[in-house]
Amino acid sequence: MWKNHLKPYDILNPDDVEAIHGQAMTILEEIGVDFLHERARQEFAKAGMKVEDMRVRFDRDFILETVAKTPATFELQARNPSRSVVLGGDNVVTAPVYGPPFITDLERGRRGATIEDFNNFDKMAQAIDQIHCAGGTTVEPEDLPLGSRHLDMVYSHIRWTDKPFMGSVISSENARDTIEMASIVCGGRDKIEKTPAVLSLINVNSPLRYDDRMLGALLEYSEAGQPVIVTPFLMAGAMSPMGLAGTVAQQTAEALAGIALVQLIRPGTPSVYGSFLTNTDMQSGSPAFGTPESAMGILASAQMARHYNLPFRGGGALTSSKAPDAQAAYESMMCMWPTILGRVNFVLHAAGWLESALLASYEKFIIDVEMLRMFEWILDRGLPVDEEGLAMDALREVGPGGHFLGAEHTLRNYRTGFYRPWISSTENFDRWNRFGARTTDVVAAEKWKQVLAEYPDPGIDPGADEQLREFIAKRKRELGDD
Repeated sequence: MWKNHLKPYDILNPDDVEAIHGQAMTILEEIGVDFLHERARQEFAKAGMKVEDMRVRFDRDFILETVAKTPATFELQARNPSRSVVLGGDNVVTAPVYGPPFITDLERGRRGATIEDFNNFDKMAQAIDQIHCAGGTTVEPEDLPLGSRHLDMVYSHIRWTDKPFMGSVISSENARDTIEMASIVCGGRDKIEKTPAVLSLINVNSPLRYDDRMLGALLEYSEAGQPVIVTPFLMAGAMSPMGLAGTVAQQTAEALAGIALVQLIRPGTPSVYGSFLTNTDMQSGSPAFGTPESAMGILASAQMARHYNLPFRGGGALTSSKAPDAQAAYESMMCMWPTILGRVNFVLHAAGWLESALLASYEKFIIDVEMLRMFEWILDRGLPVDEEGLAMDALREVGPGGHFLGAEHTLRNYRTGFYRPWISSTENFDRWNRFGARTTDVVAAEKWKQVLAEYPDPGIDPGADEQLREFIAKRKRELGDD
């Protein structure tokens, strides 16, 4: 977890914020949101909201009063207490890519992901300090039965990492299984209800609709006091207006409606305002990532979350590129700078994303970590304006026309004074050429293999591990996948 003491960049002026807020409230009042789950509608009806068929229309005072019950910050416990994190405020927590059905590396190319790949991404997340949360569905392991694979995925997070992790959200049953497994490893359900242990991603079926499966998971996690990231899935021009301000207003309406439901189920349960906002390529109809709209959307969305005093999820190393190439690099950086400048709290997709979330890449994971290491350097060290930072002794020693290579100040600081790259090349051409003229993707391919070879197994309590395995075996029998 990082502390981000940079002043948040406000892309919107106060009147803009009020205009977007006002439109979000109008959307909730006049248009409303569809909730395709009977209990969700019942909860809103009991709270006095207008419910017609699947549609719920909201009173703006209700929304603001209910959402205000959400904690501005909260702790997410890991089974290793030193790995626990705090979301909200000036905290930054990173997690790997989430959701791709395909995976790639330089040797084997693009292919369906397996549980081995899933385990490997967990092991890399454990080994790399710049990844603070093991994530959720880092890849979709297609070699396992669909009905029970969530059990193996959650077990992988628990066994191969001791960092916080994300739960399954495909159904209420999957959510219950996740809660039970977290309870086993954290000492009981009462312990995780006191300090949450599972963070989960609840996507809105934009525009203005929550489906029954995601709502089932939201209800289960909320009843157990486990935080959810309520995230509208918006591609401007397709699932939201081409007007970016209108898109942010729609996103705000959708997110606040879901967070209000969480607070109705269990007041005070942590929730996160989530954003997955980009634009559609209007020529091809494909989603476009790393665009100016992506960058402005991250900044505006983060500012709206601050307006409601909510923890915020957004940004990441997002790209439409199909390979870990120059396009992947500049599009990812186009998203990561506003992620940092907007003071995003939870950065999903911080490492490994390619091809608009269809593809996870071993090499891109490593390249993104280099980028994360640089941001960590900025946030941890800053620009100290002190005696050592001003270096007046060096200026006096060298004087006009000299050089600083042999100055006492340089000798004191040369090992630790500047960022040292992890995989980037700073050597001259002759030396680079002599050692194989390796491009960044080739170096990254060597590095991820090294990371896995040197993976530090955190171990697990044998008793808890036995309980987990017994629970998984029992559930697989019940699901018919044993």
